[in-house]
Amino acid sequence: MTRILLYSDEPILAKGLESVLRQAEGFELLPTCNSVTGLMEQVAEGAPDLVLMDLTPEVTFAVLSDMKHAMMSSKIVLWVNNISTELAFQAMGLGVRGILRKTLPTDLQVKCLQKVQAGELWFEKALTDSFLCARRVALTQREGQLVSLLSQGLKNKEIATTLMISEGTVKVYLSRLFQKVGVKDRFELALFGLKNLTTGQLPVAEKGHRAGASPMPGLRSLVLEKPMDRAEAPTRFPTPVRPMVSRHY
Repeated sequence: MTRILLYSDEPILAKGLESVLRQAEGFELLPTCNSVTGLMEQVAEGAPDLVLMDLTPEVTFAVLSDMKHAMMSSKIVLWVNNISTELAFQAMGLGVRGILRKTLPTDLQVKCLQKVQAGELWFEKALTDSFLCARRVALTQREGQLVSLLSQGLKNKEIATTLMISEGTVKVYLSRLFQKVGVKDRFELALFGLKNLTTGQLPVAEKGHRAGASPMPGLRSLVLEKPMDRAEAPTRFPTPVRPMVSRHY
């Protein structure tokens, strides 16, 4: 019996999926969580086999990273309306096993969870195709930490204090990152960092944490979906449904 834990802040939508999963064979549905804090508490009580996470504004790269460390034996599937190429790529790198579109027919919703539990991956072709158009910039551990802190709105002095390095060293790292990523200033670099770290559903000022808060984990790479002079938008899945990309882990 597959134990499934659902997290969603949309109660009506969650009730509908609960009804579908209760009718599907082989699933045991655990009490649904409506906050990330509740989700982490539930996981601490006993690791489920599958965690289906609604992509709410609370679900960031940092949250996904913490989740993977907290439940190494559980498989995570993101439940989305849309997701940026950048965050999807980072989620895959963290070990998320599937990205499930909410608007899929119920039989495909169930099929996705069955496939993932059987050891396969579930990512739609529209999403994996978007990775082919993306540019990946590898980051060192220190560069990843700096981009994460910069994306929270921290100034050079605050970044230096957090990383326990000099303000001059921060300036050197930033100058190198501007050239490496191909950006003009810290604002552009921070925007790319945010697209890789967050869902983009809240204003930047409401996402960031000032000095003294727990820093986001450092990125191992930056994914740049489109040329910098063009607007970037989350991947929106086409209709009708295209073939799935599903392979053994």
